[in-house]
Amino acid sequence: MSTYSIKDLEQLSGIKAHTLRIWEQRYNLLSPKRTETNIRYYDDNDLKLILNVALLNDNGYKISKIAKMAMDEMREEVVKLTERSLTHDDQIHALTICMIEMDEERFDKVLSTNILKIGFDQTMMNIIYPFMSKIGVLWQTGAINPAQEHFISNLVRQKLIVAIDGQVSKSNGKKFILFLPEGELHEISILFAAFLIKNQGHKVIYLGQNTPSDDLLAVYKLHRPEYIVTVITTSPSAEYVQEYIEALSERFSDTKIIVSGYQIVGQDLKLPNNVFAMHYIRQLKDYLREIELAPQEK
Repeated sequence: MSTYSIKDLEQLSGIKAHTLRIWEQRYNLLSPKRTETNIRYYDDNDLKLILNVALLNDNGYKISKIAKMAMDEMREEVVKLTERSLTHDDQIHALTICMIEMDEERFDKVLSTNILKIGFDQTMMNIIYPFMSKIGVLWQTGAINPAQEHFISNLVRQKLIVAIDGQVSKSNGKKFILFLPEGELHEISILFAAFLIKNQGHKVIYLGQNTPSDDLLAVYKLHRPEYIVTVITTSPSAEYVQEYIEALSERFSDTKIIVSGYQIVGQDLKLPNNVFAMHYIRQLKDYLREIELAPQEK
């Protein structure tokens, strides 16, 4: 079972730590535990409770009424709300609860409902990305265990693969090679990029995680794509990113290279002329709209 500080609860629920302390005292809403050194902490049950409370409170339920609800009653109300609500924050709360409970069926239902209502790409950009960004911070600080993070990532990955398979490339679409550098395993962003690219009718040659440089070169020589796309989250590390980008640029000098990821965004990098840094996923959508679908000469 994971443990959380009150700041963790604040970040996940959106309820200020000061408010949580007031609710503790006034309504006995939470029962924090203490370490041997007398430091307060909370567990998964506390997090689930606060996420439910936050969702109900945001939708007009008074805290005095919420505090009197049994957990089953509270959960039933939350399920009803998330099934009819279109608020992105409500859906992110619901997914966070699914993650804590490792509830695959409920997670799939929340995702599928949103995809039907607002479409796959809007669900990814407005719900999944903010949700994964939120839990990513807590995973890095140890507040969420690796099993929970892997559980969510694999479910999202499955959805992306199905969505990609449903897209059809056009005969005059441009060619894109998508890959992750050696040692890089964070695949969600590059998979979503593959979906967006295919959704615009372009052709995707997907190499995936941990691609050796020689393999990338071999595929490049075979397909001669107009574009190469990569996302650098952890590998190569910050001290080697500039060198890596320059090597890519030189090796594939006649191709446009799109780069993104934690080691790219906001970093003080000098990008070669054929390299474009993508700071937000929406930039890729805009970039793709600007590409004219012309007959290929290759």
